[in-house]
Amino acid sequence: MPGDKSISHRALMIAALGRQPCTIQGLSDGDDVTHTRLAVEALGAGVEDHGSGGVTVSGGLTGASDPIYLGNSGTGIRLLTGLVAGYGFTTTLDGDASIRRRPMDRIIEPLSAMGASVRGSGESAALAPLTVEGRPLRGIDYTLPVASAQVKSAVLLAGLRAEGPTTVREPAPTRAHTEEMLADAGVRVESSDGSVTVWPGEVKAPDLIGIPGDPSQAAFWLVGACIAPGSDLTVENVYLGPARGGFVDVLARMGADITVDSDSGDIRARTSELRATRVTAEEMPGCIDEVPILAVAAAAADGVTVFEGIDELRVKESDRAASIVEMLTALGGECRIDGHNLVVTGRTPDQGLGGGTVNAHGDHRIAMAAFIAGAAFGGPVTVEGFEATATSYPGFARDMQHVTGWAQ
Repeated sequence: MPGDKSISHRALMIAALGRQPCTIQGLSDGDDVTHTRLAVEALGAGVEDHGSGGVTVSGGLTGASDPIYLGNSGTGIRLLTGLVAGYGFTTTLDGDASIRRRPMDRIIEPLSAMGASVRGSGESAALAPLTVEGRPLRGIDYTLPVASAQVKSAVLLAGLRAEGPTTVREPAPTRAHTEEMLADAGVRVESSDGSVTVWPGEVKAPDLIGIPGDPSQAAFWLVGACIAPGSDLTVENVYLGPARGGFVDVLARMGADITVDSDSGDIRARTSELRATRVTAEEMPGCIDEVPILAVAAAAADGVTVFEGIDELRVKESDRAASIVEMLTALGGECRIDGHNLVVTGRTPDQGLGGGTVNAHGDHRIAMAAFIAGAAFGGPVTVEGFEATATSYPGFARDMQHVTGWAQ
């Protein structure tokens, strides 16, 4: 698998905060991470590319004279806002049309409580581009209104330059990459049930950061193996730390023939007879990025699958819930939004999904989910906007050719 996208973003930022050179191996080659790499360079960090040997980042942020463009990366723009909030320079952060529609008030509110100056755009003054005027910060005790690793991380990164400790409390567990990696970089971090506290201090990035495989990308192949006839597929070296392996639990509950080697990170999946399940709102933060491909699995399962608490899906690269409904409907499936839930009615194994045309709406995960559906069920499926896969997985079509021998 490509290097984990979430960890790649954070590795670049933490390395840029350190004083000694840090080599990062296995960095994601997706456009989102490339934008973060260019952003830390623009802010003053040195980045040396060694090809297959990784990249070496020499830290030290001095500020950027021009606006920084983050493309389609919500992680990049939100985390960088927190990162630069306590520095003595002004930074403008911007992105593409999708980013300019996504809510930024969720980071502006807690950062403002810390004393930061973050000015957004639009009538709400809460949309990108964001102008961050560096100021002295103070630590806060903040409870997230919605479970979000991006908001948690923005606040924790700002806390590195605040006076006093900063605590973030979350209503449900989210991925813990930021606090884990800060602890590895010598920062004082304390975690307990439902909260994490960071103290200001020097960041000492390790000499080497190795990026494991991305579980959110692995999920596409594993679901494909579960629903395509005659499949037996192993995906190697996948990260399955806190709040990242939820999709495996969901598939196992659906009756998937799936096994995990916790030592190597290898996951094996074989053709399975799937049955419907209910994914609770409490589970959603641990599998939020995998819902598009889990919905494809649900379309091949016996019964009606319900994904609860889908509000966060509606503010992703697209209105992802609506895009999932449109995708499955275009392929002959049954899917609808019922209040705060996404409901998928499975089809019998002899029916499966048919062919059709799917508009990805600029969303890489919709594009890949539709592509897997076409390969697993025999399609043919045309994906309009397939180029969106470059956001996180430029080699997706190549790997499809490798795994199945089929790609167009």
